[in-house]
Amino acid sequence: MRICLLFLVCLTGCLSLENRLIFHPTPASQRDTAPLPPPLEDVELRTADGVKVHARWCPHPNATGVLLYCHGNAGNLEQRGQLMRAFWASLDRSVLIFDYPGYGRSEGKPSEAGCYVSAEATYDWLTRVKGIAPDKIVICGESLGGGVAVDLASKRPHQALVLIRTFTSIPAVVQQQFSIASAPVVMSNRFDSLKKIPKCQAPIFLAQADQDRLMPFVHAEKLRDACTAPVRFHRLSGLDHNDPLPASFFAEVRGFIDQVDREGRAPKAR
Repeated sequence: MRICLLFLVCLTGCLSLENRLIFHPTPASQRDTAPLPPPLEDVELRTADGVKVHARWCPHPNATGVLLYCHGNAGNLEQRGQLMRAFWASLDRSVLIFDYPGYGRSEGKPSEAGCYVSAEATYDWLTRVKGIAPDKIVICGESLGGGVAVDLASKRPHQALVLIRTFTSIPAVVQQQFSIASAPVVMSNRFDSLKKIPKCQAPIFLAQADQDRLMPFVHAEKLRDACTAPVRFHRLSGLDHNDPLPASFFAEVRGFIDQVDREGRAPKAR
């Protein structure tokens, strides 16, 4: 039903309704404001336009770098604790996750531009406040967060880019769902990763689920073919869009980043 409504909105170009159908934030609960166990740290950031953004810093005692994670379109960062723990433990990296405007404790309302400036503020906190060198930052995005991660990676220096179950663009997802490749899709929110990914010059890891009914496998294939940087392509066999990521995925990402650490690049596997 939600996708059908989005289709109608795309034909009419109604931005406010379009935003409500794309972004599904969960506000912070009283439980979410409880003190964190060490070494976790809540961080309050400000975007370039003055909006307060909530982030969570998960430092690793033996960190070889940082993973900056951009989450999907629903919930908030509180619901990603297990995933962040898996990245933290498997990669031996500190992890920084943040909420977009209107999500969790972040102020404002969700929008494509708001997602981008939130990511930029988070990146700037890492480099300017924590003193992390850009070549130690892996930018990671999943689902909608893949569009945020690609935008950030196209603008800021980084060590590598990791994309998980993401899309070429929002209009392309709508076209795919309704088989309307020849019909115009009028949308204000685009998240046009296909256009931006050629500008991402650091090594790229692309993971896509081959049973994904929301963002089909072809999206990742098109992104891969548009890359100008070295790419490692990983098939998440038998998985749908929201299935838990297996241990084999984290092992593959670890191998990819370890190779980038050693050689400054990763092999292009197609």
